[in-house]
Amino acid sequence: MTSRSSGWVVGRIAGAPVLVTPSWFLGAVVLTVVFAPTVSRFAPGMATTGVLVVAFAFVLLLFASVFLHEVAHALVARARGHEVTELAVTLWGGHTAYTGAAARPLDGALVAVVGPLTNLVLAVGLWFAFELQPVMTVPAMLLFAGAFSNAFVGIFNLLPGLPLDGGQILESIVWGATGSRTRGTVAAGWVGRVVAVGVVAWALLWPLREGLSPSWVTVMWSALIGAFLWAGAGDAIKGARRRDELGRLTVRALAVPAMTVPVTTVVAGVSAAASARPGAVVVVVDAAGEPVGWVDPAAAASVPPEAAATTPVDAVVVPFPPGSGVEADLGGPDLLSRLARTSAGSRVVPVLDEGRVWGVLDVARVAAAVRR
Repeated sequence: MTSRSSGWVVGRIAGAPVLVTPSWFLGAVVLTVVFAPTVSRFAPGMATTGVLVVAFAFVLLLFASVFLHEVAHALVARARGHEVTELAVTLWGGHTAYTGAAARPLDGALVAVVGPLTNLVLAVGLWFAFELQPVMTVPAMLLFAGAFSNAFVGIFNLLPGLPLDGGQILESIVWGATGSRTRGTVAAGWVGRVVAVGVVAWALLWPLREGLSPSWVTVMWSALIGAFLWAGAGDAIKGARRRDELGRLTVRALAVPAMTVPVTTVVAGVSAAASARPGAVVVVVDAAGEPVGWVDPAAAASVPPEAAATTPVDAVVVPFPPGSGVEADLGGPDLLSRLARTSAGSRVVPVLDEGRVWGVLDVARVAAAVRR
């Protein structure tokens, strides 16, 4: 189950809530203050209130563009079979969350590329609208700023390093070329670290190249963005390695052998069957061979010997949730997803091989293996 970001729900898109997080207000205030001097230089006679209103209008335009970027991600993710869980507007612009990993390299590339392409299309549209303005007015300035910011967001997000969209595209390319998603993620993560360092280096070195002193504001923002990119790239690399380790977890390696008895069996019969195959879990099946539940050894042992021959097995059975069976060949993230969907909190689920009971799987044992 995925956790949702904290914030206020303002609507729904692609079946998912749209959230405005508290951090957005901080970002809006900071960007308004940062953009205000530009407005003052353009309109020196404008009152302070007017300057702040125009600067805030630019901030709203910028975040609206980022939001459309996220909407594009959400719509394509849903079209590729994912369930979108949220669209959030945050300090850093926004993010789209959806369940499930991309099954094919093309899926990840398509979901990633539509965001930056949306910004580039918006940049072109706003630029043409700006060119149609006869004089340089405040609305014209906003159109120009919107075109520039969308072009920047689109191009920057296409840089080939995680956690940027371009990094997801690079991941898909390496994945498709090598057949290993882990290699794709690690490669894109390391490139993302290079991009993070490059952002900070650009803020420091570019002004020196032009014979100027670096702006502390630019350096500060570049450092924050660089730290965000570095952390995201590191998380992606760690996640890829964990995913690779999870892929080596299999049902056959974790399951316990089972033997089956029909629902008509009595407790005495269960005890006799269990003694014939030590270490196996006794699973009760119905007339069609479908697993009904597993016999609790402690409960079976508590039945008095004089009653065991007449006590039905139902009295000592722990039932399986309907549809909780897992295939013996399942493993990795698919196994975890299957257990999350169907185990219904049960401690033990049946393991099936070609439709027949092969063993049982202790969910706690799987959780312990994941923690290791």
